[in-house]
Amino acid sequence: MPTPTKGPRLGGGPAHERLMLANLASALFEHKRITTTVTKAKRLKPYAERLVTFAKRGDLASRRRVLGLISNKGVVHELFTDIAQAVENRDGGYTRITKIGNRKGDNAPMAVIELVLEPVSAKQAVVAEATQAAAAAAPAATEEAAEAPEAEVTETEAAETEAAETEEAPAAEEAPAEEAAAEEAPAEEAAADEAKDAK
Repeated sequence: MPTPTKGPRLGGGPAHERLMLANLASALFEHKRITTTVTKAKRLKPYAERLVTFAKRGDLASRRRVLGLISNKGVVHELFTDIAQAVENRDGGYTRITKIGNRKGDNAPMAVIELVLEPVSAKQAVVAEATQAAAAAAPAATEEAAEAPEAEVTETEAAETEAAETEEAPAAEEAPAEEAAAEEAPAEEAAADEAKDAK
């Protein structure tokens, strides 16, 4: 809750001030922007934002609380349907005060208070869309990635198998030649030994 302001009230008494704030809030919700003094705009801002928070809840108890403050049922209906939906993604800051200079006559500082009904941010909307697109594309990419390594492993295994077969074939051809050479070597040694013995 905002702290109460110090100094004199807006009206002549507390009841008058409550009625003034309720009427200002009703006009704000009806017209979406009003021109008033800076002091009234600053007092209206927390009051109106609290009512918008009730409208975002949307339950019956909140509607009855707002109807206790604003008597116009048409304005309350518009608040709960149109305005609440327009600001559902916004976390506070439903109103904006813009100073416009002093009023002619009594030189009172004037301001425009308006509802902020634009989307939260164009950049945040783009980021949200990109996040959703990435989340939707992630399962498909995961499946493709899971299938792709299997295919690569299969191709790699096939290449390794071919290389192993190619290496084994010459090795197999060389092995009988080596065995034959090994068998011939002892036979030659035996023949040489016999020749020495004969001499």
